[in-house]
Amino acid sequence: MFEFLSRHVRRSAVLVLLVLTLAAIAAFAAVSHLVTRFTLNQQARGRHLYAQGRTDLDAGNSSLAIEEFRAALTCDPDNSQYQLSLGRALRDTGRLDEAESYLQSLWERTPEDGTINLALARVAARRGAVDDATRYYHNAMYGLWTADSDANRRKARIELIEFLLQKNAVEQARSEILALAAFLPPDSDPALYLQVAQFLTLARDYPNALAEYEKVLHVERANPAALAGAGNAAFRIGHYRTAQHYLQAALALNPSDAASRNLLATTDAIREADPFVRGISDAERNRRIVADFTKAGDRLASCAQQKGVSLEPANPPAPATTASAPPSSLSALHDRWLATKRDLPRLRSIGETDLPDAIMDVVFQIEQQTADVCAEPQGVDQALLLVSRDREGADQ
Repeated sequence: MFEFLSRHVRRSAVLVLLVLTLAAIAAFAAVSHLVTRFTLNQQARGRHLYAQGRTDLDAGNSSLAIEEFRAALTCDPDNSQYQLSLGRALRDTGRLDEAESYLQSLWERTPEDGTINLALARVAARRGAVDDATRYYHNAMYGLWTADSDANRRKARIELIEFLLQKNAVEQARSEILALAAFLPPDSDPALYLQVAQFLTLARDYPNALAEYEKVLHVERANPAALAGAGNAAFRIGHYRTAQHYLQAALALNPSDAASRNLLATTDAIREADPFVRGISDAERNRRIVADFTKAGDRLASCAQQKGVSLEPANPPAPATTASAPPSSLSALHDRWLATKRDLPRLRSIGETDLPDAIMDVVFQIEQQTADVCAEPQGVDQALLLVSRDREGADQ
């Protein structure tokens, strides 16, 4: 009897345990279902809030969009897209510390993500932090992208170049521009080569800018922007024959280009004043030398008058002047000009092969020194000054 009761108790305990286990499983399943349903509802609500935030952001209502992105992220805390959009919206409204906090959190999870690095680079750029912006832009260039990786990396480098040029970090910008040019595929859109050339112009790297403009012109010979840019670049490096060619072509296509027209006028003046250009006769060369020498003498006299310096010999010597340049410097230059003037009649002599260079040396010295003393000249004097800076390149 005792054994029967013991067996019955054991069977009852097992049955109770089984019932309780089944009840627990049922309860866990119910709770799990409720949690899953709640999570799905929250995610659905998050998607709705995010979509509304995008709509408000596109409509220009940034403040409301930020609150909707924030609410969406509360509904789905692990959603990287919501967090990225919130960080971007905060950045674009100037709330840089908050933006950086959200974006930095994303970066710590996926530091190789190109999109996140680009977003952080733009935060640093808004702060004007050159080193931080450069680091994040480089991370974006060499990071991972889900689509269009080449285009996105190029876009990041272009943004960095624009930022560096804005901050006047010219040498850094130049390095990035040359890297951009090096990575352009041979079949790239000519507009990209044009953009590279324009960047190089802004970075004052005129030789490389000219080479890039000529790449554009190799494909699009009648591109007005490339012709004007090539003319400007050639002018800046003192290749006035080349500049004249490109500027004339640019104006033929776009007569309203005032900058090219003014530059061409200066280029024409240089070409007309330079006695050493190819293709002119000896008589024309001599005429130009005499005209340039006379013009330089007038410039010297005008500069001396402006500074209150007498070019006439004084006996006894004149008292010290308050001119910014020592009187003796302009006076000595005038003495040299007078001495050279006596040699002008010998220009027509066949044996005087070194005389043209000697006379023009005086002309160039006058133009350079008076530019230092009396500021940059205009007109023919400006033309002669520019030729003096690169006599050999002026006819290229």
